[in-house]
Amino acid sequence: MFVDEVDIHVTAGHGGRGALSFRREKFVPRGGPDGGNGGPGGSVYFVANANLNTLLNYRFQRIFEAGGGGHGEGSTRTGKNGADVELQVPTGTVVYERQEDSELVQMADLTEDGQRVLVAKGGLGGHGNAYYTTSTNRAPRKTQAGLPGEEKDLRLHLKLLADVGLVGFPNAGKSTMIARISAARPKIADYPFTTLVPNLGVVGLSGERTFVVADVPGLIEGAHAGTGLGHRFLSHLERTKVLVHLVDVSSLSGRDPVEDFDVIMRELELFPGRDATGERLIDKPILVAANKIDALDDPDRLARLAAHVRSLDLPFFAVSAAAGTDIGPLLEAIWREVADARARAVAAPAVDAHAE
Repeated sequence: MFVDEVDIHVTAGHGGRGALSFRREKFVPRGGPDGGNGGPGGSVYFVANANLNTLLNYRFQRIFEAGGGGHGEGSTRTGKNGADVELQVPTGTVVYERQEDSELVQMADLTEDGQRVLVAKGGLGGHGNAYYTTSTNRAPRKTQAGLPGEEKDLRLHLKLLADVGLVGFPNAGKSTMIARISAARPKIADYPFTTLVPNLGVVGLSGERTFVVADVPGLIEGAHAGTGLGHRFLSHLERTKVLVHLVDVSSLSGRDPVEDFDVIMRELELFPGRDATGERLIDKPILVAANKIDALDDPDRLARLAAHVRSLDLPFFAVSAAAGTDIGPLLEAIWREVADARARAVAAPAVDAHAE
């Protein structure tokens, strides 16, 4: 089961209290204060794990508490540290903290495998009476209680990490396409909204070239505003480098392919999300693939879409995901865009450093 958004509550451990103790040994009648400090409470961390692809575990357990710090003891022994809690999440998880006014503020974005982020810090241990010894106060009876750990309401939102995103109307053939070009095996049927959750697949080309493609559930008009869960589906495209817009050119849908194309492009333009560089979905490289040419019964539908797309200076391909027709040229074009995007990402830090 794919779960991409959950709310949880985390509590860091309370610090241990300081000890009130005096040295009591034979032949040491005036032993001084020896109360140790309390141990710090455990903290809560998130750790990105590339082997996970859903937040399902947090659907069933939503409250997490780190261990409390041990209390200080005599002989200036410090209490034990509280046990930390490490919560494993998929790479691509964004952590938001819910404020008192219910506003969500981003705390962390875990985009690399093994990345570890502190989200709730454990409380400090309190001082024992030995800490308060001075030249004028040789036998203090003052101690300090441990501090409470941080307590937070969090929202976790998973945004898929993929190089390429497949977009289009429901039943445009996205699931068939990802099954054709990768080892992914999503549910495929001849009715709309077959795909209810995103699917990921790895595409392998000659020369050990690979890229990851995401099949996002079908979009409809108003998706940018959340219609049909469209806002959550579109958010999975924010991290992609390239978008492939699939348009059904057969007459089976009963819709006009040019109108379908314009609706989806408008949704991409209106979606407010941006990636880490500030790029909007509509600003990403977009390749248009007229799908289902094996079922084309009116050539004019394909011709009108081709002319419309080319008038916008967008690359256009006529393919059949089901039959595998002309898929090769489309994949090579996708690879060129992915390779260019990767090269820009590598060169970007060097350019920034030079600018300074």
